[in-house]
Amino acid sequence: MAPALALLSAGPAAAEPRIPLSVLPGLGAGDARRLVDADAPPWSSLGRVQTELGSRCTGTLIGPRTVLTAAHCLVAPRTGQLLRPSSVHFLLGYRQGTWKATARAASFRTGPGFDPRTRLPRGADWAVLTLDTPIAAAPLPLLEEDPAPDQPVMLGGYQQDRPEVLMADTACRALGTAALDGLRLIVHGCAATRGASGAPLLARRPDGGWAVAGVSVAMALDVARGIAVPARALRE
Repeated sequence: MAPALALLSAGPAAAEPRIPLSVLPGLGAGDARRLVDADAPPWSSLGRVQTELGSRCTGTLIGPRTVLTAAHCLVAPRTGQLLRPSSVHFLLGYRQGTWKATARAASFRTGPGFDPRTRLPRGADWAVLTLDTPIAAAPLPLLEEDPAPDQPVMLGGYQQDRPEVLMADTACRALGTAALDGLRLIVHGCAATRGASGAPLLARRPDGGWAVAGVSVAMALDVARGIAVPARALRE
């Protein structure tokens, strides 16, 4: 089991000017992230989850009409209530004001027991959007097993300091699992910051292809480390 760590939700992020790395959580002393090609797999299945209140997170196409993200990305900050689905948009392959496809949420479901007022428990902080129209792009599959400790993983999303492009840590590792409020979480050593909530923690399948091992929900305050809800939680 991985050690406990102080955590801060990694999003959603609102539009802001360039922010010094020193004040961003989840990056640590350095910055292992790099720009990745949103047109190349597995990044071509990612997009921005954007609300009409101006907040944004990251989401992953996991079916023609389904997008995986974090539940706290769908909470209105002033009221602590879940947003109307129709006010949530998914922009596949977003880059500097352009995107490959877009659709509006027709409905969504969150993890059982998720409380929008507290954004807890962490292990229920996931949501699946059902889009009003299908998107013609290759979805990413969900892993049925958690990544093993020290297994290579990747984490990328639309982050607060670079919201117009897709930034990712492509050389990080799973650290193990932890239990909070009786729910299992994956602990990883990837660099990410606000706006990366809802981003997929990616791991290799046995056949070598990439799949979603978990959905990013929180990052550590001062080190490159965070937690993700296991993808298998969606089936439990």
